[in-house]
Amino acid sequence: MKTTLFHQHGGSEVLEYTDFPAPEPMPGEVLVKLKVAALNRMDVMVRNGWPGLELDMPHINGADGAGEVVALGPSIPEPDGENLGVKVGDRVVINPNLGCGKCEYCTSGWDNRCKNWHLLGETVRGTYAEYVSLPARQLYKLPADFNLRKAAAAALVYQTAWHSLITRGKLQKDETVLIVGAGGGVNTASIDIVKYSGAQVVVVGSDAQKLEKAEALGADILIDRSKEEDWSKAVYLATKRKGVDVAVDNVGTTFMHSLRTLKKGGRLLTVGNSGGPKFEIDNRYVFARHLSIIGSTMSNQADFKTVMDLIVRGMLEPVLDTSFPLQDAADAQECLWKSKNFGKITLDIG
Repeated sequence: MKTTLFHQHGGSEVLEYTDFPAPEPMPGEVLVKLKVAALNRMDVMVRNGWPGLELDMPHINGADGAGEVVALGPSIPEPDGENLGVKVGDRVVINPNLGCGKCEYCTSGWDNRCKNWHLLGETVRGTYAEYVSLPARQLYKLPADFNLRKAAAAALVYQTAWHSLITRGKLQKDETVLIVGAGGGVNTASIDIVKYSGAQVVVVGSDAQKLEKAEALGADILIDRSKEEDWSKAVYLATKRKGVDVAVDNVGTTFMHSLRTLKKGGRLLTVGNSGGPKFEIDNRYVFARHLSIIGSTMSNQADFKTVMDLIVRGMLEPVLDTSFPLQDAADAQECLWKSKNFGKITLDIG
């Protein structure tokens, strides 16, 4: 099969478009012929590497993908045993959140807390390839006419944002939500989910062009941090000195700004640390103002199905940016890493 992979960590120059053996479905797995993959910042972080990351080289990036089922592995060891109803020819989108399916977290519906958790494309080979083999439970069957690019772009970021905002953050109608960053995939998904929930959106962005696009998605209050050095104060003033109920901050190094924007009893939600993993906060803001810092990773299977149902029905609408051919994955990653995108960058594997 054709794939883009790397044999060693490094810059985008280590990515190689080449041939690699296609996987064969193991018991309980399904072989998917991919048509589209979608990029996440995690792809670049894995390519760069970090201390303690151990990969089976060569490694294939990519968490998100959509395509067609082309083969079924031996039946899964369950009473009905027919790969959960998935059959050859079905168009599917992948849930990249890989739980073991056996531990107490998985069996109680919290597979994103699995004791042996993996993310497709992070510690196991991913979707920058013509084929991928996965447990059947990881697949969501799509309508025959649904846009595969839209499906691939939605899978990781929408389940992540939904689980953080709705399941963990308990977002309520008419609350006010701050989103730190305008153009990333999780942030555009968060804007969409917040507006669907009937809440107000405040977006802090890096430039006027991205803020205009955020406004087109429904953002109610726009703060340009290139013009507002103390943007937490700007948010406070823009909300008529009330502050916000929820702050979505996946940067990390901006936590103190976000904490300052929260009302008493507010929640700071985080699913990542794109600005860096280590930073200082003033704990007095947390206990004196009854604040909560709530973290999560990906979502459970139930949330993935819920959010994909809404996307298929047109109730939520993923934002698409540029599409690159698979052989130009290095250029796609550079575009993503330099934050030139607004919404999701995808790879055309067809």
